[in-house]
Amino acid sequence: MRQTATPRPLGERNLRRLGGFSAPVRHSVKADTRSAAVSQNDRVDEVGQQGQRRVDIQGLWVRFGAVAAVRGIDLTAEAGRATALLGRNGAGKSTTMRVLAGVIPPTEGVVEVDGVDVRTDPLAVKRLTGYCPDVGGLVPRATPWEHLQLSARLRRLEDWEDRAHDLLERFELGDVAHRVTSGFSHGMGRRLSVVLARFHQPSVLLLVEPFDGVDPLGVEATLEAIADARARGAAVLVSTHLRDLAVQACETALVLRGGSTVARLRSHELVGEEGAGVYRALLD
Repeated sequence: MRQTATPRPLGERNLRRLGGFSAPVRHSVKADTRSAAVSQNDRVDEVGQQGQRRVDIQGLWVRFGAVAAVRGIDLTAEAGRATALLGRNGAGKSTTMRVLAGVIPPTEGVVEVDGVDVRTDPLAVKRLTGYCPDVGGLVPRATPWEHLQLSARLRRLEDWEDRAHDLLERFELGDVAHRVTSGFSHGMGRRLSVVLARFHQPSVLLLVEPFDGVDPLGVEATLEAIADARARGAAVLVSTHLRDLAVQACETALVLRGGSTVARLRSHELVGEEGAGVYRALLD
């Protein structure tokens, strides 16, 4: 029987390899079990969750002093659906995601996650969401396994080890499960951030620039994680500059400019050269 490591705080000065964890990360997840989003909607229908509203934003404003980063955004996201937030730097994408994650409060407007108001109960919202920020979020002296261990402890997860093994393997992090993250490349850090956001199987998955600097295997793993979350009945929001990958990952797209919504589109409207032209026209 494999031993299970006893959780330790990540704040220890000398982070040692987990003495109780002796088994290697297992190669048990196969890509063909997470093939594309074929029959995605059917799979969600089977659990009876499609159509349930997970995110409801009405008239969201976020101000930092005299600067309005978000200006009156409206957005809804349903169970089993994925929505992309597209736009240039400063469009308000990341700020909107931070509000949904309970990191910052809205200045004005109503923001609810699974019926919970982010203003009145941000802690409950943090339990409901899985958040991959665009920067930060990792402890430099901690290993991927210790990050997962701490997350499991804080969220009081049971029987989490197998899921942790599978996620690390799927995201090509099995071989570095016990290396501190300070030596990770940017792409490795991005992959681990997606793993941590997905780990506790949240109702709402929030991914900010998950494809930035990530190699093709990492992109494939992230697309599979999005498909898996949708199949479970989660709502997924992806903030990215990469239009082509947004089209692959999501059914709908919200295009932002200067903190405001300029268009709501179906993903197929952004495909190919014609879609690129539509997108450029919206940003100009």
